[in-house]
Amino acid sequence: MTGLPAGSARPGAKRGTTRGARGSTAVSTTGSTTGTTVRTTKERGDAAEQLALEHLERHGLTLLARNYRCRMGEVDLIMRDGASLVFVEVRLRGKGAFASAAESIDARKQRRIVAAAMHYLMRQPEAPCRFDCVLMPSLDAASVEWLKAAFTL
Repeated sequence: MTGLPAGSARPGAKRGTTRGARGSTAVSTTGSTTGTTVRTTKERGDAAEQLALEHLERHGLTLLARNYRCRMGEVDLIMRDGASLVFVEVRLRGKGAFASAAESIDARKQRRIVAAAMHYLMRQPEAPCRFDCVLMPSLDAASVEWLKAAFTL
């Protein structure tokens, strides 16, 4: 067995990251909404959804459902904007990510969001709807980019 000097990481290991119980990578990042340290990918995603929600509510939208799941897919936020239902996908992508936040919402992901939205609409009175995306490169309220009607059925 090859020995490493005391306190050194294995070759190729990234500094500042650890493996969680479910295999997610933990990265220390300060969340802007609460000032607390966000560690796991799930916590970063939850913090991004909260920032998006706050941004949309400031612009007059009302929350109807959060993380709506069905067998076909998931919608991060379902909101009402006047008479319209708005299905929102939230994406947080840092500078080191392979694809930008917008590029990560590919045709396959759009189909899954639309399928989950159709499932949700089966139980609702008929209303116009649209699909928005909230993109952010970091957990900073100033970096939120809201794309209205980002894609269609």
